Amino acid sequence: MADNKTTLFIPTNQPMESGMDKIRNRGWNVTLAGLGINLALGILYTWSIFKQAIKESVIAKDGVFNWDIASLNDPYAVCCLMFTVAMVFAGRIQDKLSPRLTAVIGGILTGAGLIVISQSNALSAWILGFGVLTGLGLGFGYASATPPAIKWFPASKTGMIAGIVVAGFGLASVYIAPLANFLIAKFGLSQAMLIFGVAFMAVVCTLAMFLVNPPEGYLPASAATAKKSAAPAPPINYTPMDMLKTGAFYKLWFMYFIGAGAALIIIGGVAGMAKNSMGDLAWIVVALMAVGNAGGRIVAGIVSDKIGRTKTLLIMMSLQAAVIFSLLFIGESEAVLLAAAATMIGFNYGTNLSLFPSATKDYFGLKNFGMNYGLVFSAWGIGGFVFPRVSQMIVASTGNQHTAYLLCSILLVAGALMSLTTKAPETSTQGQSAWNEFKDRMAFAKAQPVDIDLGARYL
Repeated sequence: MADNKTTLFIPTNQPMESGMDKIRNRGWNVTLAGLGINLALGILYTWSIFKQAIKESVIAKDGVFNWDIASLNDPYAVCCLMFTVAMVFAGRIQDKLSPRLTAVIGGILTGAGLIVISQSNALSAWILGFGVLTGLGLGFGYASATPPAIKWFPASKTGMIAGIVVAGFGLASVYIAPLANFLIAKFGLSQAMLIFGVAFMAVVCTLAMFLVNPPEGYLPASAATAKKSAAPAPPINYTPMDMLKTGAFYKLWFMYFIGAGAALIIIGGVAGMAKNSMGDLAWIVVALMAVGNAGGRIVAGIVSDKIGRTKTLLIMMSLQAAVIFSLLFIGESEAVLLAAAATMIGFNYGTNLSLFPSATKDYFGLKNFGMNYGLVFSAWGIGGFVFPRVSQMIVASTGNQHTAYLLCSILLVAGALMSLTTKAPETSTQGQSAWNEFKDRMAFAKAQPVDIDLGARYL
């Protein structure tokens, strides 16, 4: 009896499995390139080193930096805001054009911003250079790294791969902090920024050449080897507008806003906090926080693949609330306790950077992931702008951060409670237009093996 299935035969000189192995290996190349790009872009988390050098100049009234003390965090806050603005547009470019182009734009803008601030000590120049140009560059570079990497791997590894890629951003301060201290001591802050600008522009633009999306119709290993007799569900592919109509988006956004903003207060000022007890070795605390930051991204990614994103968020936000609250009782002269708290804050903060992109992919799909995550990531940027700015105003008026720490702890508890009610939209097609759903089903069907029962099985 004739088989009712038709199989396409494609001549080849190589075994099929060999070709698939080559494709799978490309995914790790993309992942490592993304990791390297983020290792350069993570200069954002070294802001406390630069801020401390500027603050000392302002206090000494040496005429080098004539800034208002309440404005010390302004370049950092603007940088966070521009970072998130860029993520939305960069995500769209990444989705529609290529991650390679997106990364090159990011490398050029980041380097240009650092070069600008190397030429002037004025607050306006630092807001333009570090705040606007470098902020936009970080957004473009960051947006280019994670989406192509996770597209090469099955859903069961989303958290782990996202964690590895973004770990570079968190880990960067491990080498940038001591290098910045060395360069500032030897050449001054301006020359240090020039060196960083030229170096990071070259590194990011070079690694960008390794970023590539999988070919159309590509299925990760676990999906490709699934039983052909099973009729898999069509992919979840929310458009940005469809995503904005879901309650899940706003819950993710609010939790991200709190989780990122609360920690960025500490990250932006940790070098100054450690200065009283550690002197010129304060960069060690910055490096320890960076190690925690990177570790949190990888650990949370792996754990959330096992127990779920929201359960992991509940644990991490609760822990972060407790650690930040403990800062009310830790004096800046207690080096060991401060270092331990900074490491834990970095760890818990890092979890956000793997949990929220993973949740965005799980809830809303891969097709528009770049722009969708850019919109979710706006919570990070707005949190990074609002929290440090308000914190610096509190310090200027009260002389300490205690009120800010208490407020952050309360908000983190609220975020942890919100995670209990956060889940994916009810159905895979909820919020999608009929036309978008039809197109997604057709595209999914075309990627399947040729079968005379295609219509009945997939449509």
